[in-house]
Amino acid sequence: MKKNFDFSVSYTANGQKYTSDRLKSDHFEIVLTEKEEVLKAVLYPKCPISNIEISMTCTHLYTPESKIFVNGYQSWTDTREFFIDEKLPRLSKFGHILPVLKAYGDENFVKYPPRGVFHGYTYGYIRDFNKLYLYGSMTEQCGYTIVKFDTRKNAVIISKDLDGVTISNPYEVFNLGYFEGEYDEVFDRYFSLQNLPGLRLKSATGYTSWYNYYTKVTRQNIDNDLKSFKERDIHPMFFQIDDGYQTNVGDWLSVKKEFGNMKELTDNIHNQGIRAGLWLAPFACLKASNVYKEHKDWLLKDAKGRYVKGGLNWDAINGFFVLDIEKQEVKDYLKHVFDVVLNEWNFDMVKLDFLYAVCQIPRNNKSRGQIMCEAMDFLRECVGNKLILGCGVPLGPAFGKVDFCRIGCDVNLKWGESFVDRNIHRERVSTINTLNDTIFRRHLNGRAFVNDPDVFFLRDYNIELTEEQRLLIADINKLFGGVLFISDDISTYNEKNLDNLRNIFKEDEIEILEAEYITKSIISIRYSINGIEQELSFDIQTGK
Repeated sequence: MKKNFDFSVSYTANGQKYTSDRLKSDHFEIVLTEKEEVLKAVLYPKCPISNIEISMTCTHLYTPESKIFVNGYQSWTDTREFFIDEKLPRLSKFGHILPVLKAYGDENFVKYPPRGVFHGYTYGYIRDFNKLYLYGSMTEQCGYTIVKFDTRKNAVIISKDLDGVTISNPYEVFNLGYFEGEYDEVFDRYFSLQNLPGLRLKSATGYTSWYNYYTKVTRQNIDNDLKSFKERDIHPMFFQIDDGYQTNVGDWLSVKKEFGNMKELTDNIHNQGIRAGLWLAPFACLKASNVYKEHKDWLLKDAKGRYVKGGLNWDAINGFFVLDIEKQEVKDYLKHVFDVVLNEWNFDMVKLDFLYAVCQIPRNNKSRGQIMCEAMDFLRECVGNKLILGCGVPLGPAFGKVDFCRIGCDVNLKWGESFVDRNIHRERVSTINTLNDTIFRRHLNGRAFVNDPDVFFLRDYNIELTEEQRLLIADINKLFGGVLFISDDISTYNEKNLDNLRNIFKEDEIEILEAEYITKSIISIRYSINGIEQELSFDIQTGK
């Protein structure tokens, strides 16, 4: 590895607090091994140590032209390249009135830095013109790796979230890669060294019910929209039923009466040569659900015995509750749910949402990152050879575990944001943020999984986006994403919209040559499509 790191450790041993800037103390020894571009650090304790804060720091000389990329905590967290004089957004004082809003992101366990200091998860990079300096964790199994760039002190600080962990046996505290080179070169190397499973699909087209009907979706909506694809001679790969088919969040096998037989529904989808997808939030439940009423012992609690809330979705008063994946009864329940959905109802893909909620509380001597990684392993075991679209998930633990993954927040039916919108959590519904996520997380597509940038729209009803804005979203999704889903009733499309849909669904050879902010609001993109080089620039604040 080309970098030399200084280590810092603070911890508790035998009831006393200690700090050390050496690899060896009276209570532990850290052994370093290097292979190619990867540095591993294993801590060997001489007695149990806890309350561990560990970091390693190296020097980097930033320039006024340097751009900083930090990967947000989970799928929905705003993510992009920053100018060095910017400041990471955070939950405002207004937002702090409702502590449950912290559940979506990392503000419960990370202190937000001042201007010129940026932190993210699993990996991050500095870009000086065409050269990248990439720092990336090879695994989050032992805890989240936090990558911080301090442009004021010319430093890069790598730390580990080890809240709730007591180390009594050898423990891998860091497994970090460092890569220098051009954009695709460094990401190819980073992901090749992780030895992730190969992708089963390179791209996907499809439909989801969410962004037209939301939770009010009916079986008639589903039947009509499915029929419209056949009548318009459009053949998506997937047709996904989203939130709203179930009687309550948490009661996934209790289907609303008007939906009828779910096996009959998947048969109808399959008869059109389309794969069937179903949305679930496996770790969430509402107060009104039978799971909550009958199995309160399944719910996640904090150290004070209070139920943990995952956010305010579905119930703005009570919020939603979280199932404790550390309980065998919860695992047994979810195994049964997936068995019915995938084997009896015969769905081909499940979209698994709000996954971040499972790891909010470290417990059983496991860090948040370890719990999240184990939860993803469990979900893959449950789903087997069927397909997973992950959503609302910390991305590192999802590498190689899901087939498709949302890499941005929910797109909005409008472009701009109100004062209230801008002052809640970073994981909010936002067209601006999701386009940033789509563009600047493009390196994950085809390497970690297939990127899902969320839907695009072509309809001109039930929406506040202009035609120009709708087409811009569609173009960005096609250029930078791998999953191209719509949520429109295409029976309402005119010929122009149908032609646009066929164009977007068509497979093209796309290469991104350059994508960056040239001012703090203008994004410039240079790309080739089927060998023809083109350029696109727009104002992220207006969509023009």
